[in-house]
Amino acid sequence: MQLKLSSKAKDGVLIVDCSGRIVFGDESSFLREKIKKALLENNRIVLNLGDVSYIDSGGLGTLVALRTTALNAGGTIKLANLTKRVGDLLQVTKLLTVFDVYDSEAEAVESFRNAA
Repeated sequence: MQLKLSSKAKDGVLIVDCSGRIVFGDESSFLREKIKKALLENNRIVLNLGDVSYIDSGGLGTLVALRTTALNAGGTIKLANLTKRVGDLLQVTKLLTVFDVYDSEAEAVESFRNAA
């Protein structure tokens, strides 16, 4: 399944809904391009991963690289709505300690307000 992205803004935070697989190759490149462009306009981003069925090592690398890019731009990327499979993967790879992860989109957006 190909990666599909849609975005919306809420309370000054860009929410990017991801659907499909985040894997090495076209999908990771597509995600990287879209998020890097989005960071030029808004450096507060929530990736909603509720409809992501699979992430491989290339996809994980892309997420980490995007987080670093966002931090260098003075912003951050937070993750929301992890499926059990994706959550387990982030736990096994210890990336749960790197990303801010929230159970819902609303909680992730609220966390930006609380940090301000």
